[in-house]
Amino acid sequence: MPVDRRGFLTWSGLAVLTGAGVGSGATAGCSRTRPDPGEADYTLRIDRGQIEVASDRTVSTTIYNNQFPGPLLRFTEGKQVTVEVHNNTDTPEQLHWHGQRLPVDIDGAAEEGTPFIPAHGTRRITFTPGPAGFRSYHTHLTPGSDLTGGQYTGQIGPVYIEPKQHPGAFDQEIFLTLKEFEPILNQNEEMPTDFLVGEEVPELEDRGEAAMTASLTRGEPHGYEVGYRTFTINGRALGHGDPIRVRFGERVLLHVLNGSATETRSLALPGHTFTVVALDGNPVPNPVAVPVLWLGTAERVCAIVEMTNPGVWVLGDTSDDDREHGMGIVVEYAGRTGDPQWGAPPPFRWDYRLFTTADRTAPAPDQVIDMLIDKRNAAENGFNVWTINDIPFSMADKRPVHDVTLGKRYRLHLRNATDDVHPMHLHRHTFEITNVAGTPTAGVRKDVAMLGGYQSMDIDFLADQPGLSLLHCHSQLHMDFGFMVLLHAT
Repeated sequence: MPVDRRGFLTWSGLAVLTGAGVGSGATAGCSRTRPDPGEADYTLRIDRGQIEVASDRTVSTTIYNNQFPGPLLRFTEGKQVTVEVHNNTDTPEQLHWHGQRLPVDIDGAAEEGTPFIPAHGTRRITFTPGPAGFRSYHTHLTPGSDLTGGQYTGQIGPVYIEPKQHPGAFDQEIFLTLKEFEPILNQNEEMPTDFLVGEEVPELEDRGEAAMTASLTRGEPHGYEVGYRTFTINGRALGHGDPIRVRFGERVLLHVLNGSATETRSLALPGHTFTVVALDGNPVPNPVAVPVLWLGTAERVCAIVEMTNPGVWVLGDTSDDDREHGMGIVVEYAGRTGDPQWGAPPPFRWDYRLFTTADRTAPAPDQVIDMLIDKRNAAENGFNVWTINDIPFSMADKRPVHDVTLGKRYRLHLRNATDDVHPMHLHRHTFEITNVAGTPTAGVRKDVAMLGGYQSMDIDFLADQPGLSLLHCHSQLHMDFGFMVLLHAT
């Protein structure tokens, strides 16, 4: 279904929310109005809690407002809000407003200088939300080898920033947060790598393979990876909880958030396609129907699904093992009963170029910053150490730092000399993908983009946020062990 920017904003400004009982991330436990100027618009409470992932199984972790995902926060673009955050844990916390352009003291990263929310303390935050679209909020700590902290917990929730004008409506709007629980360390975890379009760059592959061979020759094991025992959508394993209920002919807008700490996720619905209308909350120039959605950690996809194939279906991950361990949710048409059905989608590789337009060219940057990514296998107590231009980030001195000039356009030329897929995230900015899979592109604007193994990618950003902004791989295991760098705009 062709959707231009105006059409998407018309749909996305839902006046009456239907289907809110299923997957919508309802605002339970949050104040949405301020009868008194001294009261907050929203209140979030960080605490240990139980998530009932199945009728006979619970998971204990840290969550917001005693629910998973955290409450859906609906803001209005340009309208100031106040959020009060109570930290009822023993650990100082950060709350990162992912995908928004906010000052360093609000953004939610200690590396940038945001104050911590103290243990058993409170912080009140007032800011003006923006840009409009699907964003998120989550913890931003570096727990390292402690798999009970940071993004391994249940501290993540959806944010929807409505545009200033929203005249339209649609049939259903569903928010889905994909998340694994009960992480475990291993040294043989298989990660999907061949789902991205793009050719490997020979010199990057040679460099990465030589480094790994040298490490193994020295008798070092493969570095640790993270696996999981429990897989959920909106905190429920497949077959537990309410299904998404639809009617024939309905047009359903899915807002999908990958809330994983480390995993790339996929999503397919047998007999249906997803018309992608926005990536990371930003409308795409060329909405396209695809059979599978792929999302790196923290990526978001907004897609329209036309309900034209009646039945009871599994909306789930294409990995049989992950889906069978819970990564799915039932979609049930009105009047249809029976066991949920699954069918493998047709072969498909995720390609950001699909959503661009051929007649657009990105402006030339004022400066290109080259970033070469390497892996030092098992270099820190069995954990891989990640470097950008041969330097791992130091949490002790918050370095390295690259200086940039306010008002200038920068191109980050990312070269991946590892076989891992890296979801690259830039705080406080929206960037434009300007070269992917060896093709110059324009128009796709994001805040997280997957960089393929032994591949390169260019992303451009306008340095319009003064102070420090963090660039990092959004995999918790990678960022904790060096895969971060700060940009300082003056």
